[in-house]
Amino acid sequence: MADAQGAVARCNDAARLLLPTAVPGAPLADVVPAWLSSSHAKLSASGRHPAQGAAEPLRGDIAGRHFEAHPRAQSEGRVAWWLVDDTDHRLVRDALRMERERTAFLAKASSTLLASLNLGRCMDMTAMLAAESLADAALVVAPDHGHRLPLVVCVRGSGPVQSSVKANPDDVPGLSEAMRGFPPVPSRWIDPSTAPDWMLPREIGAVGSIVITPLPGQGVPAGALILLRKAGTPAFSDDEEVFARVFAARAGAAMSAARLYAEQTAITDVLMRELMPPVLHRISGVDFAGRYRPSGDHERIGGDFYDVHPAAVEGEASLVSLGDVCGKGMEAAVLAGKIRNTLHALLPLAGDHQRMLGLLNTALLSSHHTRFATLILASAVRRGTMVDLDLTSSGHPCPLIIRVDGTVEEVDTHGTLIGAIPDISATTAAVSLAPGEACVLYTDGITEAKGGPMGGDMFGEERLRRALSECAGMPAEGIAEHVQMLAAQWLGTRPHDDMAVVVISAPHTLHLRAVDGHTRGRFTA
Repeated sequence: MADAQGAVARCNDAARLLLPTAVPGAPLADVVPAWLSSSHAKLSASGRHPAQGAAEPLRGDIAGRHFEAHPRAQSEGRVAWWLVDDTDHRLVRDALRMERERTAFLAKASSTLLASLNLGRCMDMTAMLAAESLADAALVVAPDHGHRLPLVVCVRGSGPVQSSVKANPDDVPGLSEAMRGFPPVPSRWIDPSTAPDWMLPREIGAVGSIVITPLPGQGVPAGALILLRKAGTPAFSDDEEVFARVFAARAGAAMSAARLYAEQTAITDVLMRELMPPVLHRISGVDFAGRYRPSGDHERIGGDFYDVHPAAVEGEASLVSLGDVCGKGMEAAVLAGKIRNTLHALLPLAGDHQRMLGLLNTALLSSHHTRFATLILASAVRRGTMVDLDLTSSGHPCPLIIRVDGTVEEVDTHGTLIGAIPDISATTAAVSLAPGEACVLYTDGITEAKGGPMGGDMFGEERLRRALSECAGMPAEGIAEHVQMLAAQWLGTRPHDDMAVVVISAPHTLHLRAVDGHTRGRFTA
């Protein structure tokens, strides 16, 4: 208790243990901290002495502990100060606040890192988040690539910078172990003065402490996270190092997922290039064109396929194959790829369709696939102005011939589908195309496409024939494009099967000679 003149009036035993010099008559300013004595002086000068609990308590430190000071007015202008030790409560509140902040940071980090499957962006965001909340600067080091370490450096307040350095992780204490996924070494074991220049951004000046922690991946480490603090700032505490490892675990999982996605995407792109139908053009004086549409708009491949194999010797026939594997999607596409590869291996037998189909059927029956396929083979060769075709169908829709006068003829070739029974049979038909005439090969995805005004009518063979009769004299590209456009219009947005069409045509007599009619040149007969 202190009087209006700022002298100690009374001090109980508990207060005397805390303030040994607080004896009656002693100036309050000499026995209590300044924050308490100045507050008493202000209360005395104002003349307004609060009742107990009427004012917000003061807070400050005494002898290394944190106290709340509650004033209460007494008689003759004296004020009693009740001191409450709030140290433990404050520590709990600070710990709770820190835990909430860290939980919010981890939630933000997880959301940000998992929002992208791009490895470079994951590395950038890891460095930015770490520099923003954990250190003055952060470096993300990925596994070495060609004796160089991919690196992202971010200084607080700046953006991430990607680079690569030629460095040996063994030269940095703790980095080699972190890159291999071993537990991190304590930061106190790392001497900042031994750090190489590539680890020390010029923007932060001298470095006082360094944390190096692994970025755990899915089976394979995703790299290492390096945290830097400036000289003169508090070094990393044990608790901060543990939290850095928690953050690094989330960042490493995101980077690992991004790297796995990138690898799978690269593999998928390679496989897609092999499974996608080729771009067709003029070969040995015969025009070829093809169009393909998978069953799902989100898919790039399916069970329909086609290929054109140029003749190995000038004057011999090119082999065309168009097929339809039972089913849709990736499984059908895999079997379609196997059929295409088998046909490619059987090209020396291209002149004997029956034997090719028999060997292909045997190969499919010996595999683990339970699907079957329909197929049509066509051998096309230019003889003078005419194009001669040999056509063999194995359970496939019959080819259609577009004559110059618009007549549409069906080629009489029939056979057994392949991959279902051991013994198959097929008939081969021979036709000739005059200049301007074309042969259309198609899959049943076109004729069985359901749509139209009522939504449930099939496109059908008759509607296809009428459409083709209007294509007389059109080039192969135009016919293929017209068929695909009509089928798409008929379908609208309705689901459908895979669709493929290949057009073989005899060019008109007049054509561009330079580079087989595909670049500027002169007309010739």
